[in-house]
Amino acid sequence: MNKLRYLNGLAVLVLAAGLSAPAFAGSEDVSVDKPWARASIGVKRPGAAYMIVRNNGQDAVTLTGLATPLAMMPEIHETKTNADGVSSMTPVDEITIEAGESVALEPGGLHAMLMKLQNPMTEGESFPLTLTFADGGEVIVEVPILGIAARGPEG
Repeated sequence: MNKLRYLNGLAVLVLAAGLSAPAFAGSEDVSVDKPWARASIGVKRPGAAYMIVRNNGQDAVTLTGLATPLAMMPEIHETKTNADGVSSMTPVDEITIEAGESVALEPGGLHAMLMKLQNPMTEGESFPLTLTFADGGEVIVEVPILGIAARGPEG
């Protein structure tokens, strides 16, 4: 009888803990469309990757980081151009994607910056890129490397 009370008490505690925890949308609600990158000239200059990240869930998700064996310092960056036409890039700590929305990582805006390349980005090859989310989940996408003058996955 004591064992049954213990198990019932434990079940109540687990249920209460689950109900009091904040609700986060899971990375399982994320899909990635049209990933691509341009070929690089060697490894001395950084590369970049682009894609559309979609949140198919009912709660916001937050992209917090990137990882790839191709680069020692993958980061989310944003390019901004001021009124004088001067562009600059700055790191972005995280990107929140609202429920049912998408965020485009594209040239001239938000993008995956791939610094300290370990190998050249060669046209026709691909590399894995892991997107890390605030819920601890990850989404791995295989990114095809297009020509050095590519303007997108369509050519």
